Amino acid sequence: MTSLRRFWGPFCCSLLAISGGQAADPPASSSPDPSGGSLTTPPKPNGNVNRSEIELVENIIAARRTYQTTLEKLRTFYIENGDNERARWAEEELLAFHRILKQSYRLDVGDVPPPNMVPAFNVREANELYRRAMLYKDRGFGSDFLDNQRRAELLLQQLLTQYPRCDKISDAAYQLGDIYESRAFRQYRRAAAYFERSFQWSKGTSTDARLRAARIYDKSLAERARAIELYREVKENDTDSARIQEADRRLAELSAR
Repeated sequence: MTSLRRFWGPFCCSLLAISGGQAADPPASSSPDPSGGSLTTPPKPNGNVNRSEIELVENIIAARRTYQTTLEKLRTFYIENGDNERARWAEEELLAFHRILKQSYRLDVGDVPPPNMVPAFNVREANELYRRAMLYKDRGFGSDFLDNQRRAELLLQQLLTQYPRCDKISDAAYQLGDIYESRAFRQYRRAAAYFERSFQWSKGTSTDARLRAARIYDKSLAERARAIELYREVKENDTDSARIQEADRRLAELSAR
């Protein structure tokens, strides 16, 4: 019970601060922020899209939220009624739920926000979420590391959902890209998408987000065309000589194939 409390305490506090489900599966509806912004739902893809697939993915996301929310209510019920044993059962089931790796079956459905979000305001609450996320990210070893990566993911996703016009969205997207690429997730396509959002949302900031996305498409996803496109963008947009040299080298190697 001690180890469960150690994990659940901070994790549960973060979770219960979020309305409408877990942060890793952000709500599909718009959510206002203090600066008057809203999280625009990514448009559904055009063309030959299998509507049955989209509906199934939406149902999975909704089912995850319902399952989590119901377990939280059941846990609260048992705590309020002094049934510690059943409250512990609910906590253990919630802990197992949050440790399960949840796949993003379609990045355009309830996951990656659109590329046209614009950071505009400094929001104190968003700053606090980011600060808390960074207290967990990359900390610990073994199972503690995995748990902390999930805590950080939850808080950063909460930031993007609740404060989509704050000036931390690019930083949050970068950190999510790093988290999804890490051994806690190894969700490479998801990681690349968040790295792309990081540089798309912060036009004037030179980070290695574009290069990291290029590396993932190049090395992990074997999507040569997209990797070449991003390496070329690194050469055109980056200001760091080491990153430009790496992009140059990989472009030459890919072109020689």
